[in-house]
Amino acid sequence: MYGHATVAFAKTFAAFTYVLVLSLFGSEVAAHAGPSASGADNSALPHHRSHECATPSIDRLQQWLASGEGTTVPASGSLLVREGDKYAAKVKFLNAEWHVIVVWLGNQFDAQADLSTSSGFWLTYSATDDLYVQLRPASHWSGGDKWLTLVPSTGGKLVQRFFSFSPEKWTWLPELGKPSYSFASALSEARGLVFVGKTPNTLDFRGLPIDGYQPPCR
Repeated sequence: MYGHATVAFAKTFAAFTYVLVLSLFGSEVAAHAGPSASGADNSALPHHRSHECATPSIDRLQQWLASGEGTTVPASGSLLVREGDKYAAKVKFLNAEWHVIVVWLGNQFDAQADLSTSSGFWLTYSATDDLYVQLRPASHWSGGDKWLTLVPSTGGKLVQRFFSFSPEKWTWLPELGKPSYSFASALSEARGLVFVGKTPNTLDFRGLPIDGYQPPCR
């Protein structure tokens, strides 16, 4: 009889302790519980977000711009819009033509970042179709002949994915031209990440932290 009472007490105490731990650390436990339900690659998620800038920014990146290339909404200017207590960068690609969206890594055009020791970046986004992201260096900014990697469609769902800076993960498109410089040199003088796509698309960007790099607020 006493044995049964002891077991029952132990179970009750264990349940109480579990509830107490969840109430105190629930959000932290959830954050490290494992892959998200979206199925995105969360194998290397950042442990915490950097402090945002005083002006609108996403992971301290203040310049998310529609370049005016391709038919987009908005047609030009900043993509940043208020989303709760944070900001999102939202844009629509409308036609079957190349569209160009620019993110300046140093928050001004003539700045650049050395990403040669960075493992890559995390992107929290939704997209209704595939697109690409180019790594554009300061010395070869213009033109389409850039190193790029696929940014897969999410079917309109918000997901987080890691994009590695390993050279084998980056390629080029014959339609846009082969880069005349190495991928390693592009990493060492990175001016911007440029999102390009040739199909209608609805895009929503919520996060873009870069391993080992903190953009300066301007």
